Amino acid sequence: MEIFLVIVALLLMILGIVGSFLPVLPGPLTSWAGLLVLHFTDGVELSNTFLIVTLLVAILIYVLDYIIPAIGTKRFGGSKSGMVGTTIGLVIGLLSPIPFGIIIGPFVGALVGEMIHRNDIQKALRAAFGSFLGFIASTFLKFIVAVIFLGFFIAKLSEHNASWF
Repeated sequence: MEIFLVIVALLLMILGIVGSFLPVLPGPLTSWAGLLVLHFTDGVELSNTFLIVTLLVAILIYVLDYIIPAIGTKRFGGSKSGMVGTTIGLVIGLLSPIPFGIIIGPFVGALVGEMIHRNDIQKALRAAFGSFLGFIASTFLKFIVAVIFLGFFIAKLSEHNASWF
């Protein structure tokens, strides 16, 4: 049973890292769920304080994931249409065979969204750039936290793996 829980926890950790890039998965929260599953194994002890602090960090990052792109968009004069376009562009970029689609998609999506909102190419480019920067900053932050959680997972697992075998 312990090995099964460790495998489930590892899958959640990997899914959390992937979720840092996909808008439908809450990356750090999924990684935290992996830490929680690891907590329920007999071979690994995670303190309640550790779990609470990491949960608070995951929730903070989840909230910031919505605030940071909005700040980037607003700072560069963008609209809600640019933010929606960024998300749609991300999904299309992920599914497209174009190299670097995950980077190009959000920018093009934000540009199209801003062009629909206003017909001024200069303002649309500026707003699209702001929306894109906000998206990149938010994604990078989620990725870093998910990787740190994976580091905690590996460290705790390596401390106690001898007790399982």
